[in-house]
Amino acid sequence: MNGQPLTEQAPAAALRLGTRRSALAMAQSGMVAREVTRLTGRPVELVEITTYGDTSREALAQIGGTGVFVSALRDALQEGRIDFAVHSLKDLPTAAPEGLALAAVPVREDARDALVAAEGLTLDELVEKLAGAGRPARIGTGSPRRMAQLNAWARAREAQLETVAIRGNVDTRIGYVSAGELDAVVLATAGLNRLGRSAEISQHLDHELMLPAPGQGALAIECTTANAELTAALALLDHAPTRVAVAAERALLAALEAGCSAPVAALATWGRENELQLDGVVGDPDGTALLKMSANGPIVLDETAERQARALGHALAVRLLDAGAATLMGERAR
Repeated sequence: MNGQPLTEQAPAAALRLGTRRSALAMAQSGMVAREVTRLTGRPVELVEITTYGDTSREALAQIGGTGVFVSALRDALQEGRIDFAVHSLKDLPTAAPEGLALAAVPVREDARDALVAAEGLTLDELVEKLAGAGRPARIGTGSPRRMAQLNAWARAREAQLETVAIRGNVDTRIGYVSAGELDAVVLATAGLNRLGRSAEISQHLDHELMLPAPGQGALAIECTTANAELTAALALLDHAPTRVAVAAERALLAALEAGCSAPVAALATWGRENELQLDGVVGDPDGTALLKMSANGPIVLDETAERQARALGHALAVRLLDAGAATLMGERAR
């Protein structure tokens, strides 16, 4: 010892993570916060922010869907009230605002949709049981995409099924089933898994029956481009195969000029030898018409990978538009 007094190092300032107030958003943000602390050694403080999508009681299709769960978080970022934000990637508009960076897209959760039904019945079992009782199965969802695919499934089988528009958090939606107001609801598997509620799933809906929303099951971590140090730290959470896959899905959505409330579904999956397959669906909510198409191609996982993926998504969108997708969506400007 040299006799010099020891100086205590000041603890690192907490990073402020902006999140919506819902139980699911808090669970997702908590997961990210723990990982950021593990990687950086800095504590992370959750900052709860109310978005327009949380307070409005209108159907998402009526308020536009795109950005309603995101804009307040982005405002907080740009105003310096938070350091970074966590979004469900499917809620993120396809156009990136100036000054913000998509710092990381972590590894994707299960992208499938899930049925939560009375008595734990599958969709086939539910429809068959209620047909015997002389009435249709009433299934709740707030998504025109899910409605389109459920109704198309029912039409193809001449099954009795009624889709019912609902809003609310996971508890509220499952509560409709518990109370007997609905026979089932459809929710994202990823959300139920992250909330520790996977045991309540009656059936995972396979991709032949229902493709997910573009980006479903993935998270987006956003910060300002000015904070290069934080951007670099957050990038350690990035999962390149997930980022590239959702880039293809979102490019399809952007080329269709459709928002997240439009009846558009897309899923990119990796095959052998880095081949990416992109499946897309566009329909009308009543299920009378449903366009399904696929495209695939090899993707080199280098600095051009996202550009390659976006080209794949754009090409599939062009084919869908040529087949009449704009008419089905009913909300494309041209």
